[in-house]
Amino acid sequence: MKPAKAKTIFEKLPSSEILVVGDYFLDRYLDIDSALDEPSLETGLTAYQVVGIRSSPGAAGTVANNLVALGVGKVIALGIAGEDGHGLELRQAMEEGGIDASKMIWDAGRVTPTYTKPMREEAGRLRELNRLDFQNRTPVLVDLETELIRRLWGLAKTVDGIHVMDQVEMEGCGVITPRVRKELASIAEQFPHLPITVDSRAYIQHFQQLSVKINVQEAAQAAGMHKKNSGKETAAQAGTVLAGRHKHPVYITMAEQGILVVEPSTEPGVKGNITHIPAVPVVGPIDPVGAGDSVSAGVISALAVGAGPVEAAVIGNVVASITIQQLGTTGTASPTKVVERLHEVDIGVRIL
Repeated sequence: MKPAKAKTIFEKLPSSEILVVGDYFLDRYLDIDSALDEPSLETGLTAYQVVGIRSSPGAAGTVANNLVALGVGKVIALGIAGEDGHGLELRQAMEEGGIDASKMIWDAGRVTPTYTKPMREEAGRLRELNRLDFQNRTPVLVDLETELIRRLWGLAKTVDGIHVMDQVEMEGCGVITPRVRKELASIAEQFPHLPITVDSRAYIQHFQQLSVKINVQEAAQAAGMHKKNSGKETAAQAGTVLAGRHKHPVYITMAEQGILVVEPSTEPGVKGNITHIPAVPVVGPIDPVGAGDSVSAGVISALAVGAGPVEAAVIGNVVASITIQQLGTTGTASPTKVVERLHEVDIGVRIL
């Protein structure tokens, strides 16, 4: 992709609206100064001293953050969170980050999913300690599920694209329940020109008629492959199965090997297009946390303004190359940075 083409895509984003529906977590970073360690008089263990707290929307919120940074005119959040302290922090972080949280459902009976990440500074570098998680371990109540579906259908009529973030691995305990998955398939059927992308940790095989973003190991598992590795051959085989099943393009991330886009064929027995987008080379230390979410944001933002699947994957690829260079935080990338990187590197897209 030429920088001018990317610039054209970004120029359209301020007039677009994108919905991110799914599991919104609070990412809560605790900054610990190792120079202030002191022994606990009660236990004799070292008491770490927290000198700063940083909160940001995580999981679906990470995608939403990236969409805001890319210049999308309106990023709408739809999910279910608790009326607790973490929920208040999440709501404030979303509003401060420019995410429209007016469609979120806040319920006193639910826990706000939270990843608490102690970040200990040692010798001038941050090291993440054991994470502390807060999650719901009971199914979403039917009335909450019904209200979420009502809001989802209403928004599907007005937005330019939808990204689905299915983060919770306990079936029925997250926002994307089996019933919500069926409704998403119906929305895709009712609005065939509306771009909808899905990222699901555990249930990608249960989504129908939707485009999916998935890593190569998850793709191989979802395709029922027993012998697998993390290379392009595995990704191509798994992607062909998934694209045929979903009837939509599949985006398979392969870490340092880049992204594979597999498009379904419109003719029976004919293989669809398979395109490899190499990873953008970066120097220095990297933090891959949130890289997949930044790919998702790049893909759905480009699709929402009319880009093709390969163009969208290139944007996602470049966005991820920028966010992984931001250490100890969930990074984002601006349109300016993406265009600058496209000036710096020549991404050799290859049809397989």
